Amino acid sequence: MSGGRLDGRLIGLGVTGSIAAYKAVELLRLLTAEGADVSVMLTPAASRFVGPLSFEALSRHPVETEVLDLLPDQRIGHIVIADTADAIVVAPATAHWLGAMAHGLAGDAVTATVLATSAPVVVAPAMDGDMWTHPATRDNVARLRDMFGYAVVEPAAGPLASGQSGTGRLAELSTIVDAVVDAVAGRPVRASDATARPPLIARGRDADLDGSHVVVSAGGTREAIDPVRYIGNRSTGRMGVAIAEAALARGARVTVVAAHVEVPLPDGAAVIRAESTDDLRDALQRLVHGGTSGAGHAGPGFDVLVMAAAVADFRPTRSSATKLQRGDGLRLDLEPTTDVLAEIGAAVRDATTPRPVLVGFAAEAGSLDRAPDKLRRKGVDLLVANDVAEAGSGFGTDTNRVRILDADGTMEDLPMLSKRDVADEILDRVVAIRTSRGAGRPSR
Repeated sequence: MSGGRLDGRLIGLGVTGSIAAYKAVELLRLLTAEGADVSVMLTPAASRFVGPLSFEALSRHPVETEVLDLLPDQRIGHIVIADTADAIVVAPATAHWLGAMAHGLAGDAVTATVLATSAPVVVAPAMDGDMWTHPATRDNVARLRDMFGYAVVEPAAGPLASGQSGTGRLAELSTIVDAVVDAVAGRPVRASDATARPPLIARGRDADLDGSHVVVSAGGTREAIDPVRYIGNRSTGRMGVAIAEAALARGARVTVVAAHVEVPLPDGAAVIRAESTDDLRDALQRLVHGGTSGAGHAGPGFDVLVMAAAVADFRPTRSSATKLQRGDGLRLDLEPTTDVLAEIGAAVRDATTPRPVLVGFAAEAGSLDRAPDKLRRKGVDLLVANDVAEAGSGFGTDTNRVRILDADGTMEDLPMLSKRDVADEILDRVVAIRTSRGAGRPSR
């Protein structure tokens, strides 16, 4: 995000084998939202909880899993991170890792990187409550803090994976991000030259939506004036179709609720036709109450809903059953249509865990200032806003420039991209949210 607190910084993210490892995907996203370039290291145990492909897709850097691994350019991966990172954060840090680090045992990529760096280190432990209070753990934490100078973000109290309650939960991710920001404050960027840092990799896509049901609305709704005429909009359905195609490529079962579209609908997707806003609403209500999610769990019949359709805001109060004659003149009285997305959001807000991910779109003209209010009113997890008055970003184009807003308050402006690339950027964030809710596909 432009103007983020970590703009221009490279942050090394070390992940160890705690049940809280899945939260590291969301932590990566929050660091990126603050402007950071993030490179990830995993211990072997961490790889059993969350595979490297999710981290690679979001960071666009190779993930270090072995001490002896080489980067594609034949440099030693963990040494490159150690030499160029502005800070390293280990979250979650297990009791085992704390002990190994406190005694310099470089048996994994995370410990080896931290041993080899002169950058500030932030450590966020997570473990069972009795493990956290054990004298051995307390001694190791004190050694890291007092002798090594590491910043320790102590765990929070609450329910633990063991079923007990106590202190041991990973601290709030926003608190960890703040600690990273504090660690680099006042320090110059260590390696501003991108060639010195870990190399970027081409965006590969794991089948990270395998087994999930993704519903995408696409195109523009039409509100009948008479059997011939209608109130509509300029949407062609290109953005919605691009999202559906991207979701299919990532292994999802896809249903497209198609209003008026001017592009072919993707092979492999189930299609429900919807002419008007009421048609669209009825189709989505049936999916909410009568479908099945990819995981087969009770509740809404989908795991992800992306409302890319341009839904008409107004409709005639009365529609003529016969064609109106030119000579009669025409005066239209309009009324607001149903806010379909807000209604669906309210219907699934209390859904059984994991709750579906809801993505809304906001087509604005001239300014995106209203987008945060729309995100709140509609109750979505992500809102994708674009200025349709900007050349290359409106209806009927093959490109789009969007701002993605998250319910947690983060906001990111993307450059002008193809609509397929925008679709994958959106789905990257959807996957991160699903993973943070414990809904992601188990890694291979």
